[in-house]
Amino acid sequence: MASLSESELTNRGSMWELDQNLDQPMDEEAGRLKNMYREKKFSSALLLRLAFQSLGVVFGDLGTSPLYVFYNIFPRGIGEGEDEDVIGALSLIIYTLTLIPLLKYVFVVLRANDNGQGGTFALYSLLCRHAKINTIPNQHRTDEELTTYSRQTYEENSVAAKIKRWIESHAYKRNILLILVLIGTCTAIGDGILTPAISVLSASGGIKVQNQNMSTDIVVLVAVVILIGLFSMQHYGTDKVGWLFAPIVLLWFILIGSVGAINIHKYDNSVLKAYNPIYIYRFFQRRRNSDVWTSLGGIMLSITGTEALFADLCHFPVLAIQIAFTLIVFPCLLLAYTGQAAYIISNKTHVADAFYRSIPGAIYWPAFVIATAAAIVASQATISATYSIIKQALALGCFPRVKIVHTSKKFLGQIYIPDINWILLVLCIAVTAGFKNQSQIGNAYGTAVVIVMLVTTFLMVPIMLLVWKSHWILVVTFIVLSLMVEVPYFVACILKIDQGGWVPLVVATAFFAIMYVWHFCTVKRYEFEMHSKVSMAWILGLGPSLGLVRVPGIGFVYTELASGVPHIFSHFITNLPAIHSVVVFVCVKYLPVYTVPTEERFLVRRIGPKNFHMFRCVARYGYKDLHKRDEDFERMLFDCVLFFVRLESMMEGYSDSDEFSVPEQITSSSRGQAAFLQGERACATMCSNGGELSFSSQDSIVPAAQSPRGLRLQLQLQCSASAVGLASGGDTVGDELEFLNRCKDAGVVHILGNTIVRARRDSGVVKKLAVDYMYAFMRRVCRENSVIFNVPHESLLNVGQIYYI
Repeated sequence: MASLSESELTNRGSMWELDQNLDQPMDEEAGRLKNMYREKKFSSALLLRLAFQSLGVVFGDLGTSPLYVFYNIFPRGIGEGEDEDVIGALSLIIYTLTLIPLLKYVFVVLRANDNGQGGTFALYSLLCRHAKINTIPNQHRTDEELTTYSRQTYEENSVAAKIKRWIESHAYKRNILLILVLIGTCTAIGDGILTPAISVLSASGGIKVQNQNMSTDIVVLVAVVILIGLFSMQHYGTDKVGWLFAPIVLLWFILIGSVGAINIHKYDNSVLKAYNPIYIYRFFQRRRNSDVWTSLGGIMLSITGTEALFADLCHFPVLAIQIAFTLIVFPCLLLAYTGQAAYIISNKTHVADAFYRSIPGAIYWPAFVIATAAAIVASQATISATYSIIKQALALGCFPRVKIVHTSKKFLGQIYIPDINWILLVLCIAVTAGFKNQSQIGNAYGTAVVIVMLVTTFLMVPIMLLVWKSHWILVVTFIVLSLMVEVPYFVACILKIDQGGWVPLVVATAFFAIMYVWHFCTVKRYEFEMHSKVSMAWILGLGPSLGLVRVPGIGFVYTELASGVPHIFSHFITNLPAIHSVVVFVCVKYLPVYTVPTEERFLVRRIGPKNFHMFRCVARYGYKDLHKRDEDFERMLFDCVLFFVRLESMMEGYSDSDEFSVPEQITSSSRGQAAFLQGERACATMCSNGGELSFSSQDSIVPAAQSPRGLRLQLQLQCSASAVGLASGGDTVGDELEFLNRCKDAGVVHILGNTIVRARRDSGVVKKLAVDYMYAFMRRVCRENSVIFNVPHESLLNVGQIYYI
């Protein structure tokens, strides 16, 4: 293959610049391209700064646990001669913090992130890329060529390959995995309700310590006012006040660590023997069965916030979080709990408010202010995590369309969802005012947290086997150690269902019903459209006019199908006498990746012969992407079609040239129009605002800037007629481009399918209730597609149709 200098290309007036580097191995180049969005090198100074910043976002919830743990361990108080029970409880706290947050999450689970994204849905998307478990079958092989799409390959007889085949073998296994993910997601949303309630109420309780005659209702009222203020400021976004979070939480950890060390020295340093695990055995031996389970439910609260640690992973590298936890969070928490235990042994009647009473009087009110601020920060982190969870669920087709506001220009993950915000506020106030005490809220909180942890443990099994290819002995070790701690805590929380533990179960059940019904109807509607799509033979039989009058203009027909012509199009042309001169089928789909780079977002191909003037444009998004970033969706669609027409003509002209040679992989897709008639096999192009294109042949994307084969192909597209005329057949492409521009000037109409989904008459009662009432109600109250795509009302055309599922 000849290599052409820039001067030669300029002299010939060519728009092509080729630079083939065959010395670089294909695997090395492909691997570098895949990891372009994942590999980031951080200096030591930057890592320390990020570790400091992570304190305010990630560890606020975990750090405020000392406010209420010991009260929930001993709700009935501590009698004389029960000093060893306090030491035993402290020993359980120490080793629970060591096994779950430190070993399980910080050093194992955090590694299972999806390109820096954490949470239950991030684990699910990671699994979807390594096994065919996505319940909406709208993925294509070209999606796997994205730079942010990474997956493993397996040997035929390996354990991972066998497990992959076992998961993919039956639909019910994929549904069980989805249900497990939804359970973890729904209980995490319940966590977003309970964290602000218990954190703010516990912090507000400090005003009563100095005034024992104060009514509990006043404390509750103060907590409610703080909650209203907290949720009312959410629309400003955490970016506006985020710079305050890290210093506040750092002050908080310094405070609890220092007070703990003072109390150990001042009251009883014999509590240090709790670091001997033998006292765990003695604790279970001394306590009665009912008291043991009550205490375990309280000890469980010492690790609340650990699940949020994984969900809030978005903006910090794993190493920064590991540094912050091991150097600051973990030691300060150990000192805080040990100091409280020393104080309680000397002041057994003060167990209900041990934290505030153990603070030296000289710094009481500053400590109260810091505690309240830390509680607000902890609540903010959980609320933000809830927004992210809802956004991920929406992107994967598991939640109704709601309004999402992007609150930060710097951080894509910082969003605000007004509808969810006010629902959380109402539920938070209901929980706070309804229970009025930390004990029952703590019972509810513990139930939500332990369920999320169990779900994470179970999801880690396929992650370790399929993604990490870990040895089965390591997987079994991880499962045994995790369940050995989490199952007893789960049993302890379940035994407290009648004491407040029912709250997260009710909340999770409500959200689970919403998510599952929405996802079920979405899948059924997609399957209906797949089975009823229009055949290409029928389209070709209508001829270039499609059997109608082709009026000037462009019609964007929105569909959920990534291939084929949707049934609603046949419904449209059989009921109306005319159709636009240019028809573009637009499919917006979400992939199991955290983001799709802008330059790889759009995939365009032609449907039928050129004189049909029909195209398909697939807009691909990750679960962290927002449509708001596409300021003019209509303009981008039209530009992509123009780029496709230009590139299609250039590739044909280049393949026929004697002076240029292009690999067969590129030219094979552009030879002859028969390819457009047989299965719609055509050149696919993806474009960005800057005009860089990537193209594909036979369903494989080859980025133009960096090919896995080392081919560096840069297309400098000029909009002038002279530039277009350089390719052979320039008159034809020039005419088509002029025709497209005339159609755009004539007007653009967006055609949306307003489909109504109904259950079949022979369906059961439960299905009819779910589809005809619950799903129908959610469809009415959720946002329309026209709003999401910013479609002007005057250019919108809705086509109604009823689907029976």
